[in-house]
Amino acid sequence: MKTVIHNNIVLHIRDEGRRNGVPVLFANSLGTDLRVWDAVLPLLPDGLRLIRYDKRGHGLSDAPPAPYTMDALVADAAAVLDELQVTKAVIVGLSIGGMIAQGLAHARPDLVRGIVLMDTAARIGPEQMWTDRIKAVHDNGIAPLADGVLARWFAPAFHRDHAGQLAVWRNMLCRTTRDGYAGCCAAIAGADLTEATRALDLPAIAMAGSEDGATPPELVRATADLMGAPFHLIDGAGHLPCVENPARVAALIATFLKETA
Repeated sequence: MKTVIHNNIVLHIRDEGRRNGVPVLFANSLGTDLRVWDAVLPLLPDGLRLIRYDKRGHGLSDAPPAPYTMDALVADAAAVLDELQVTKAVIVGLSIGGMIAQGLAHARPDLVRGIVLMDTAARIGPEQMWTDRIKAVHDNGIAPLADGVLARWFAPAFHRDHAGQLAVWRNMLCRTTRDGYAGCCAAIAGADLTEATRALDLPAIAMAGSEDGATPPELVRATADLMGAPFHLIDGAGHLPCVENPARVAALIATFLKETA
């Protein structure tokens, strides 16, 4: 088990694959931990250096008191790469992880050679929506929100055909700390990366599940358009296509790596 300590916060990481391979950093979504990528990694080309981490308040990482800022989350990601002495990584970011990828590419271009944005945007939702969710989490915890979140995470077919897996993902969501979940909600609420992302000049692609109820495909496509990046629709997937269609996600990442890295 490996960790990185940044600003007295312990971040749980996994650093796998070839030490001198092309580094790929994976940043996960709100309410999930680094296991959200488990089905994708075995399908990627051999020879990569695959780095994952639990952002603050999630998984096995520390959960400092909320609220958090996007700048703080970006700095955590930078600290992971700095500690591992990694530069020019491809950043694969899902949802808030995609916002972290955009912010990292803007703040630390020395660390980033390209970004893969998955079910994310330069700005996600109105601030009041996040303020309401933060209050709900602080008042009653995550469990009362879980059904609504899972409805956005997964397409109807997944709910119908994978009840056991659905229960496991619900457990992951509900076991996220209140500070971690609410803190990251605050970071999303306060982040508008539109102009920073528009100014990025690096290889990028974006993808989204056709059934995503959290970041609809048109929102993801608009962020891709800011960078002039290709957009790919993953039919039949919700907000977590890396879970519902890992083969398609891995193929898109592999093609991007072949073209850019």
